[in-house]
Amino acid sequence: MIAWRYLRARRAEGGVSVMTWISLIGITLAVFALIATLAVRAGFRAEFVDTILGANAHVTVYSSTRVDEQGVASRTIPDYAAMAERLRAVPGVTRVAPLVRGQVMAASGSGNSGVEVYGIAPEDLATIPRIADPETALGDIARFPEGIAIGTGVARELGVGVGDRIRLISPEGVKTPFGTSPRVNAYEIVYVFSAGRYDIDRTRVYMPFAEAQGYFNREGVADELEVMVTDPERIDELTLPLLRAGGERVLLWTWRDASGAFLRALDIEDNVMFIILSILVLIAAMNIVSGLIMLVKNKGRDIGILRTMGLTEGAVLRVFFICGAFVGLIGTFFGVILGCLFAIWIDPIFSAVNYVAGGGVWDPSIRGIYELPAKLRARDVLSAVILSLGLSFVVTIFPARRAARMNPVEALRYE
Repeated sequence: MIAWRYLRARRAEGGVSVMTWISLIGITLAVFALIATLAVRAGFRAEFVDTILGANAHVTVYSSTRVDEQGVASRTIPDYAAMAERLRAVPGVTRVAPLVRGQVMAASGSGNSGVEVYGIAPEDLATIPRIADPETALGDIARFPEGIAIGTGVARELGVGVGDRIRLISPEGVKTPFGTSPRVNAYEIVYVFSAGRYDIDRTRVYMPFAEAQGYFNREGVADELEVMVTDPERIDELTLPLLRAGGERVLLWTWRDASGAFLRALDIEDNVMFIILSILVLIAAMNIVSGLIMLVKNKGRDIGILRTMGLTEGAVLRVFFICGAFVGLIGTFFGVILGCLFAIWIDPIFSAVNYVAGGGVWDPSIRGIYELPAKLRARDVLSAVILSLGLSFVVTIFPARRAARMNPVEALRYE
């Protein structure tokens, strides 16, 4: 009751000071910044992992270098069908798709672009989540055996769309007595996909597997096998069974091998940002000390009277502890609300910022994804709440103890 009266009192009556309002606003903004930053970082990681797993193999199986019957070194897989069957039998594997890969030049009219061609069976292409997405794609994926599928970035670079034809120029063409001549084939675009990653949409082209074998001189062989599993996060547990199923000359390249360094960098950045923003919350909480010290100074006479009436040191400590803790509690409450609203409404907020800035705030060619993501996680909100309340309660103890130890005789000497 006493603490609530002190908080409600006007400044002229020795109540809440300007410093207390500053500390309240500071804690609110610090908690808001912490939750917003954690939500954006979680959104970044979730979006990158989703695009990595949704458009790429969880495990790529390929062969070590071998020498064929003509004495030519090769890394192709001649028995890819049998190997695929063995890999499908491994528990946890959902799909195995033979691939033929090659880099070529795509041309249409006066435009040209370097692309990477993936030769894949139509039934396997239809199972790739980020590629076979009717909400973001154009054309009919059922017509894939009749042509090729390209990313939106490739289509934009060449200025083409569904129904147009483009030329694919490969240096690994027809072998003649005068050398190898480039191979130039024209294909109809039957499907345009958007994987959500700029680097994928900008460079990837899918071609029917049988057509790719002939185009890249891979008759009867595959370059690699694309393996999808039930739980990609536990891919390390499947590494040994996949190696045993593949055979002696098999090598594996998991999605963690390809993107693990980037994800570890994100984790390190998350930890550093949490520490920096925790310091910001601490600075805001330290303002509570200033406000409480001013409140104790203004209430010195009241403390002396209460002590002479029999109020114990512990009771006085609780009075001023509640005053400071209440400021931290209210600031944390409003900070959580602002942080959650920011994470939920990040798209319209970012659109408004982009409009005010005149556009061009977000460049997908640099950041790899098309928009600023945010993912609100309960553990991030809980960690921000625990940190803010913990720091607020700890820093409140010191001025509260000072008030509790005040000598009532000294407090009333000049009254």
